[in-house]
Amino acid sequence: MALPPDICIRGAGIVGRTLALLLARERLNVALVDFPAATAAPDVRAYSLNGAAKALLQDLRCWPEAPAVTPVYQMQVWGDDGGQLNFGAGDHGVGELNWMVDVPVLQDRLAQAVQFQPQIQVVQAPVAAPLTVVCEGRASQTRAELGVGFDTTRYEQHALATRLLCERAHEGIARQWFGWSHAPGLSQPQAEVLALLPLGGEGGREVALVWSVHPLRAQELMGLSAEDFADALAGACGHALGGMQLSAERAVWPLQLARAERWIGTMPGQTQQAFALAGDAAHTLHPLAGQGLNVGLADVAELVRVIRAKEFWRPLCDLKLLRRYERARQADVQAMGLVTDGLQRLFAQPGPVWQNLRNWGMRGFDRSGPLKHWMTQRAMGQSAPPASAKATR
Repeated sequence: MALPPDICIRGAGIVGRTLALLLARERLNVALVDFPAATAAPDVRAYSLNGAAKALLQDLRCWPEAPAVTPVYQMQVWGDDGGQLNFGAGDHGVGELNWMVDVPVLQDRLAQAVQFQPQIQVVQAPVAAPLTVVCEGRASQTRAELGVGFDTTRYEQHALATRLLCERAHEGIARQWFGWSHAPGLSQPQAEVLALLPLGGEGGREVALVWSVHPLRAQELMGLSAEDFADALAGACGHALGGMQLSAERAVWPLQLARAERWIGTMPGQTQQAFALAGDAAHTLHPLAGQGLNVGLADVAELVRVIRAKEFWRPLCDLKLLRRYERARQADVQAMGLVTDGLQRLFAQPGPVWQNLRNWGMRGFDRSGPLKHWMTQRAMGQSAPPASAKATR
């Protein structure tokens, strides 16, 4: 990079690399800080991406190909007492509801694109720039150094993730169960959410598991042999896909709802340098709705839109400019947080009264017509124009 960077991006994950590529297309010089990885453990996660996220990545020519991308044609959700929801792509006039994307493959596509972009310089440590964008994830060290509070509500749940090969094909259906289980050492059953997400392309038999359970239950499940774990999982989902066999290691992490108290500000002691937060450094959600990366990529699209539309005389460090991004994104993230938090709390309430109420609500929502259609459109990212960089010119 011949000239000093206009923007320094701290964090070279999916959100950081996507932002770097979009900014480089705006002829901005970008320093992308790629911190050394803490571990070399394989990433077993798979992300559910909506139409807006797909359009954004396709526009960058970074959308993976099958079998790294699996279309989801239907979603089935079961309550804890007969309630059920069904979402079908054909019911909403689209070919797919969303797509399951392998994390490592998407990261590799973005990394390759970064290598061929002369406006981006990959660096090992932060450098000074008029604007620093923090994309380090929910445990962001930079956010802490900047003194930005992270308002956190910790759920009494851990997410356990892995991948499994199933006896029957997944048929492009994402399946989710709300239920209860007994954690060792606790007298009362604890709420849990189990999701099986299709992988391996159309006709595949591999699924990604995200199982949100009490921490003690997570510890118990992690201690089981691979065979016993697969048997326990098959029983928990009612043998929906027949027999199961682990095809990856298991990973576990605590769940939380969190939001930074502010998303922009001036760098300490530097009046001509500002910062903005994006992705998990700014917010985290419960995974039950599968919207985490969609929300992070929406941050990226909005920040680029704000920068592209700025008055020519405004510098990138202008807080009035950055406040446009903060206002636009905080409202959307807060709304999504209320939905995911509300669902988690609703299904965590014990007792027959709450059980009857939520399952009655599920059945009513499934027949609601316009409301169900509106919620599905939002989940598919169709409540606003596509996030494609070209589409917003």
